[in-house]
Amino acid sequence: MANLRSRRLCPVCTGAYAVIRIDAIWLATEPMDMRAGTDTALARVVAVFGAAKPHCAYLFANRRANRMKVLVHDGVGIWLAARRLHQGRFIWPGLRHGIEMELDAKQLRALVLGLPWQRVGARGSITVL
Repeated sequence: MANLRSRRLCPVCTGAYAVIRIDAIWLATEPMDMRAGTDTALARVVAVFGAAKPHCAYLFANRRANRMKVLVHDGVGIWLAARRLHQGRFIWPGLRHGIEMELDAKQLRALVLGLPWQRVGARGSITVL
């Protein structure tokens, strides 16, 4: 029996064992139609980010920012997950920030919870007064 402590923990899902390794998290600022399936989402990733790289997650939201889709390339295949909020909205950047942004695991956790993720991690640092 393998020692459970030797397994790598998923940085996004604290306490859960990693099923899908995610090394980079990318957010697309332009809205996407949430009816899109795996092939359409993959085509959108290629159009916005240039390629779907292994072990990367790509996040998209609809125009109202109450639905999100996440496409992950695990090195072998593609995973597509969806999240819908029954109340409120995800805090999603506009196009003025460019068409893509990179997030870290802490920012992703805050985004999924509806918190101001832009203030989490290194981007929230105060360097000059």
